[in-house]
Amino acid sequence: MAEATHFYPLTKMNFLVSVGNYGAGTAAFSEVTGIDSSVDVIEFRQGNAASLAPVKIPGLVKHGNITLKYGVTKDSSFKEWVLKCVSEQRAKIDRQSVTIELIDIIDNDSPTAIVTSAGDAKHMVWTLKNAWVAKYTGPDLNATTSEVAIESVEIAYEEILIPGGKAAGGGATA
Repeated sequence: MAEATHFYPLTKMNFLVSVGNYGAGTAAFSEVTGIDSSVDVIEFRQGNAASLAPVKIPGLVKHGNITLKYGVTKDSSFKEWVLKCVSEQRAKIDRQSVTIELIDIIDNDSPTAIVTSAGDAKHMVWTLKNAWVAKYTGPDLNATTSEVAIESVEIAYEEILIPGGKAAGGGATA
């Protein structure tokens, strides 16, 4: 009798974030929140319709902003992008692709691809297209605590590729 293979749910504590031309590893993020998309619902009823209930049709797709939180470090490459976006001196918004990858830590804390039941390597990756920093929040400074100084950036984006879809580009668009 063949042994059943058990798959455990992935934990959300191991992830990588990379920002377009600024690469991965330029900032170690401790939290990513706000990945969401919604479709406006338009209710419509013709005046001569037999039913008193309106028909519901899909409208515009809207994406919320995501928030990245990270500890203050001396590495400045990620911060360069943040400053380009929130500076009063900018000529053009520096839009980038942002990828958020859920990873599985297996051997010696090295990130690996998530393996599906079919044995295929499959990454759980959300890709944000045309992303830019909409808000920067500096750390709270308090001399009476011994906490890590945490900065956060809010990122707006126009399109998201969701993992697990069959659409071109590796994910389903929403």
